[in-house]
This record gives sequence, structure tokens and C-alpha cells, in this order.
Amino acid sequence: MAWQRIALVVEGRHAEALGDALEARGAISIDVTDADEGTPAERAVFGEPGSESSPWPRARVAALFEPEANARGALGEALAECGVEALEPAFVDALPDADWVALTQRQFWPIRAGERLWIVPTWHDPPDPGAINVRMDPGAAFGTGWHPTTRLCLGWLERHVGPGDLVLDYGCGSGILGIAAMKLGAFAATGVDVDPRSLEAARYNASVNGVRLEVLEAGAAIAQSATITVANILANPLRVLAPLIAAHTRPQGRIALSGILDDQAAEVIAAYAPHARLELAGRDSGWVLLAGERT
Repeated sequence: MAWQRIALVVEGRHAEALGDALEARGAISIDVTDADEGTPAERAVFGEPGSESSPWPRARVAALFEPEANARGALGEALAECGVEALEPAFVDALPDADWVALTQRQFWPIRAGERLWIVPTWHDPPDPGAINVRMDPGAAFGTGWHPTTRLCLGWLERHVGPGDLVLDYGCGSGILGIAAMKLGAFAATGVDVDPRSLEAARYNASVNGVRLEVLEAGAAIAQSATITVANILANPLRVLAPLIAAHTRPQGRIALSGILDDQAAEVIAAYAPHARLELAGRDSGWVLLAGERT
């Protein structure tokens, strides 16, 4: 039997609450997108903790239900609970059975992240077996190599990591940056994160790649200060973490930061000014990489 997919357009400010209400009534997954995508009214939204970004004015909420579920009934109850009215009529369609694993895998292929560095899903053969290949599959933790900020950090690491380096990845997600650093010849690498799922993913990915990556929960003691610290998070957390990231980096060590939009760069540079001299080191699709030396 086919899965049921129901979709409707609501005011963007109501999308999250409506999604939660649909999940409470049996929705297996929720997808929220810009209802004006592909039109002159389309708007990019970059959300992060403490940001001023508002949601899309009009959001399309799509929910997936099991074949036997009463999808329309669940939608009516969710709308009533949230006090929300649809801006356009809702529709329900059937989603045929498919090999979802195969379909997902076809969306990811090897990507080049530097002169010698490739990110390769485990179901693909490396395009260049002689290159430095990091095996990485999409998962719950951020960092597959596809996002511009990850590619910026990987390219920077390729240019700067040397045999004696102790690398710290603060906010390690999947562990991709620490794993790449080890494959690039670092002496040791440590990944730190607040999310238990990221810690688990980083340990697993390190084992897949055959490298030793120390993985620690944020707040745990870090044995040695780093010669290179990289953090690919978001601008607001990076500003707050400036004293901590600097404290974990040796004097004259290098710091590289991403997850920063073009118009946020000046504020991040100012936050690190008491600790490091940062400057623009890369730009990709509206995101920037800042890098410099710990003073």
C-alpha cells in the first residue's frame, strides 16, 4: 500500500507548531519549505540560536502518514488545536512504495573538497584511489562535506595541517574535520560536541576511516592545547565561545571558523580580537571562513 502525503500552506510563524501537532497525531515525518520557492517572493532564511531571522511569510508544511492512517482527520485536529487556517487548500496524495535507501544514496556522490581531498560515501568507489579519501555517509550529525562551510574548512585544513599538529574540532558533528585532519597527517585530533548523537557518529565515522579521533563531550577536560583549532558552528555561538576556543589554542596556533554569513564576519572578528587576529580566508555561497593566529 502507498504512504499518504498531506501538504498545505500556512503562515510561516505557525509552521513549527502545526508540524508538532501533526507528529503528535501519527505523522512519520514533517517537511517545512518556503511556499514561495521558485517565485520572486522566495526568501533565504538562515536560522541560528539568538538570530533575528524570521520564518518564511508563507510556509508549505508536508507530513507523511502510514497507509492506513486517517491523514485528513489528523490534519483537521492539528489545525484546530493550533488555531491555524490554511492559506491554500490542503491536498493528500499517495506516495508509492520505493527502495528509499537506494533513492537516498543516489542523492549523494563523491565530492572534491580540496586539491587532494575527497569526501566519498561508503557505497561509492573513490574517483581517485590515490587521493586522500574520507569515507562519510549522511546521518543525524552535521558534516557530510556537502555544505559550503564544511568544504571551506576542509580546504583550509588541507593547506595548513602538518605532521606535528594537534587539531581540535570544536562542535565536531560527524567528526569529518578531525578525521580529515588525521588523514592529512596531523599527529592527533580531538572532536568536541554537546550532542550525544554527534559524539556517537564521530566515533563511528573515525572507525570507518581507520583513524584515531578522541571524541569528548563539551565541558570535558582536554589534555593538550591545540596547534590548530577549527570550529564550524554558527556566528552567535562562535562569538560566545571566543574565550573558550582561544583558551584551547596554543599561542601562535591557528584558529579557523566557519558557519558565518558574509554580513556576520565583522562581528565575529571583533569578538575574537582580544584573542586572535582573524581575517577572511574563504567565501562560498554567502558563507565565509575566518582564520588567523592566536595572539
